[in-house]
Amino acid sequence: MSGSCMAITAPVPDRRARLFPVALGLAALILGLSFTLAVSVGAVPVAPGTVWGVIANRLVPGLVEVTWPAGHEAIVWDLRVPRAILAGLVGAGLALVGAGLQAVTRNALADPHLLGISSGGAFGAITALMHTGLILGLATVPLFAFAGALGAMALVLGVARLADAASAERLVLAGVAVSFIVMAGANVMLFLGDPRAAHTVVFWMLGGLGLAQWSQLAFPALVLAFCGPWLWFRAQDLDAMTIGDETAATLGIPVARFRLEVFVVGALLTGVMVAFSGVIGFVGLMIPHVARMLVGGSQARVLPLSALLGAVFLVWCDLFARTVLAPQDMPIGVVTGLLGGLFFVWLLARR
Repeated sequence: MSGSCMAITAPVPDRRARLFPVALGLAALILGLSFTLAVSVGAVPVAPGTVWGVIANRLVPGLVEVTWPAGHEAIVWDLRVPRAILAGLVGAGLALVGAGLQAVTRNALADPHLLGISSGGAFGAITALMHTGLILGLATVPLFAFAGALGAMALVLGVARLADAASAERLVLAGVAVSFIVMAGANVMLFLGDPRAAHTVVFWMLGGLGLAQWSQLAFPALVLAFCGPWLWFRAQDLDAMTIGDETAATLGIPVARFRLEVFVVGALLTGVMVAFSGVIGFVGLMIPHVARMLVGGSQARVLPLSALLGAVFLVWCDLFARTVLAPQDMPIGVVTGLLGGLFFVWLLARR
């Protein structure tokens, strides 16, 4: 394998496997605490007890006595809860995509952002937002983003094949090239669009969760509920792919078809998440590495832990982004880009 690329090594018996239930439980607990903190903290502080009181009363009216102002209930239920949920969904989805891509490409740098999938999703979403309008209703932006992400992934595979570089470790290089090309196209679409909408779209391209609404959460939730279990049920196949294409083929796995299936699932997850959060990079690069450090390389453990850690990570990034320059929102992509760049340097140094 080329020295410039970093391979994902095959899972081996690891004493860290015994830590999996503990790590999963702690991650779930930290996610719950992070969610509570994210909803509590803001320009108008809300006590954690009030947060869960509002949620309980909304879910089961009359379950608890209402002792909080109506304004607090509106802030918690209409603004902060959907935003925190969207952060968790997007973080979990992008982390799952990163884990799957790193397995089927055997490359530690594989990530929906670096492979051009996020850029394709952005291209599709910009097309819908600035040129076609919501011709298909609320599903327009997610569908266009998925189509863009799928198209970008097809371009990556086409470039790799054209350059006779279809081996797994070269796909990242093709992805980076396609990412630049697609983002150039997205910028052209932005330039040709309505200047009055340009500011909103530019902010969205940098990543942001400030437009989260209850009516939109169903799309990322349903896609995550489908794609997450699909990846987990194919965990053994993903483990075999980390060993190598030849070994996976001897185990009866249709290597090319399975890799394509993972790419399509990754494009679906990324496209829908990008449609509602903008372009958020490096979550899929960082989180699977952290999960493997904690519980070893088995995908059956890496995938669920990555989903939880990704949710925790993005909830905290969003909390930082909306409070550090309050009352203005910093684009969350700036936060993840900074942390991802530092992680990238650390990853290169330790290899």
